Amino acid sequence: MTDARIPTARLGTQGPEVGVQGLGCMGMSFAYGPTDAEQARAALDRALELGVTLYDTADAYGAGENERFLAPFFRAHRDEVVIATKFALSIPKDDPTKRIIRNDAPYIREAVEGSLRRLDVDVIDLYYMHRRDVNVPIEETVGTMAELVREGKVKHLGLSEVTAEELRAAHAVHPIAAVQSEWSLFSRDIEAHVVPAARELGVALVPYSPLGRGFLTGAFANADQDLTADDFRRQQPRFTGDNAAANAALLQPLRAIAEAHGATPAQIALAWVQQRAAVDSLAVVPIPGTRKAGRVEENVGAVRITLTEDELARLEPIAGKVAGERYADMSFTSAGRE
Repeated sequence: MTDARIPTARLGTQGPEVGVQGLGCMGMSFAYGPTDAEQARAALDRALELGVTLYDTADAYGAGENERFLAPFFRAHRDEVVIATKFALSIPKDDPTKRIIRNDAPYIREAVEGSLRRLDVDVIDLYYMHRRDVNVPIEETVGTMAELVREGKVKHLGLSEVTAEELRAAHAVHPIAAVQSEWSLFSRDIEAHVVPAARELGVALVPYSPLGRGFLTGAFANADQDLTADDFRRQQPRFTGDNAAANAALLQPLRAIAEAHGATPAQIALAWVQQRAAVDSLAVVPIPGTRKAGRVEENVGAVRITLTEDELARLEPIAGKVAGERYADMSFTSAGRE
């Protein structure tokens, strides 16, 4: 692994230029079991050294704790990083385990002030609507977000898990820099409608969970057996019981291609996502999550792997054979509303 910095890509026609791979920071303090703060800080530092400049968090990750954890790193490197955070998943005070989707103007304004305070910054570089509340017209939601841009609290706007129709409606109100949706060898539903719409509008795609929440690394085969009790993947349909066993069997082509490249399965899975930029003719900046510097180096190494047409063809059938939905309730995803 050399220390050469990765290439860059622009988020949207007017958005920031960032490294072609970002870093998902959720797991540094939330969702994936016990974490080591010192190791996570080392991962942040190493990512920046390698040219990773887009750092992704949300106010709902650990009820704001993830934003607080990242604040010192952002403060130390403010001119070098692009900070992305999100609103929409409100946490009821009487039940911190629940999430209520809110896209209304009063909530957005409350949320942005909270994120600015926890992140200890004057402006958020990329502000996402985390999930869509279908009871609030998206034009109203994006209208409020656009006001935040005019007020200097936010620089650029993003949306997460929206349909093609929702993206077009939002973009008509204010330019959208990026759409964040799940996209991997295991999850390709956005290719039917969202990707073509993003290409048409000049919007970048920011794939989250590009490693299938770790399943594509081959590191575990059954969430019930291999993951800690507080790991949220134990509730995911794809990762338990018969589904997990069936999906583990789909990794063989990935392993074979990795061996041929002298790479890891994770690197091949990420290379596939990175290569969608050329395949689909739009900016693609995946945000694999990790808490270790060594994994950052491994992930960044995928940027320099080019898969052949034959290798892409061998990987093509995988998504169609995956057992189980990516969420128990798909209504909160673009695929659930298309």
